Amino acid sequence: MSHFFLYQPKKHIMKITVIGAGNVGATTAQRLAEKELANQVVLVDVVEGLPQGKALDMFESAPVEDFDTRVIGTNSYEETKNSSVIVITAGIARKPGMSRDDLLNTNAGIVKSVTSQVVQHSPNAIIIVVSNPLDVMTYVALKVSGFDRNRVIGMAGVLDTARFRSFIAMELNVSVEDVSAFVLGGHGDSMVPLPRYTNVAGIPLTELMKKEDIDRIVTRTRNGGIEIVNYLKTGSAFYAPSSAAVQMVESIVKDKKRILPCAVYLEGEYGFSKTVVGVPVKLGKNGCEEIIQINLTEEEKSALKKSADDVSENIAKLSL
Repeated sequence: MSHFFLYQPKKHIMKITVIGAGNVGATTAQRLAEKELANQVVLVDVVEGLPQGKALDMFESAPVEDFDTRVIGTNSYEETKNSSVIVITAGIARKPGMSRDDLLNTNAGIVKSVTSQVVQHSPNAIIIVVSNPLDVMTYVALKVSGFDRNRVIGMAGVLDTARFRSFIAMELNVSVEDVSAFVLGGHGDSMVPLPRYTNVAGIPLTELMKKEDIDRIVTRTRNGGIEIVNYLKTGSAFYAPSSAAVQMVESIVKDKKRILPCAVYLEGEYGFSKTVVGVPVKLGKNGCEEIIQINLTEEEKSALKKSADDVSENIAKLSL
């Protein structure tokens, strides 16, 4: 009996690394694996045994969930070598009474250390930052990595927009799939939800909801993170943040060219320079491939400027 073996060329290993095996990082790794966005997902954390245990638990779900992505847990950056995308979630989480800005110096030190180590092993990667305060941590990762600005992107607008869309869907009792929205600016109390660019199945939000109801939902969106922190008391949101990060990763690795609101370093766009602000961008295989400049009213411009100024003030407090 003859046996024939077909020559199989060596398969390119697509690797995605998630730094931080806490709730956000672990859930991100799980979603990446289940969507099979890479051959390998590497979960890194400083706590011995934590990433290894979570990664093993995730891969043991593979036969049930039908995915073949290998999930690897490690305390070493060696395993992250040649990653295509790196998602940074490392840092301390907020507690009740804390603002995102209260995390500034502690998380800046963590993100600085993580970024410097990870770029040594993956000099061609695209970095997605999830750690808070988001916009400032994106700036830290950009400066420490030395990467071009298209390769360091903050996850903020996707999450804030998801919250805005969720609240609108709840209020109108409609499918979230039919709600399109945009939230720009910093990932904090001064974020800028844009009701004028928001619609339900193409119908402008202003035709479906009174101004006072829209204003109430805008306020709830701005406080979306702290609302969950106040419920949990000992942690912060992780299901929606991880989904938002994975949507960004998917647009990059599949070169989908999605237009998503993300935190990027601006060099004159929208009238801002040398700061990180959430704006609509096109996400593809090269990261942020285009910054989309939309027309804003004077009121919207003023709100965006306030948000950008808040980020710039916090950047000025850094000692990199």
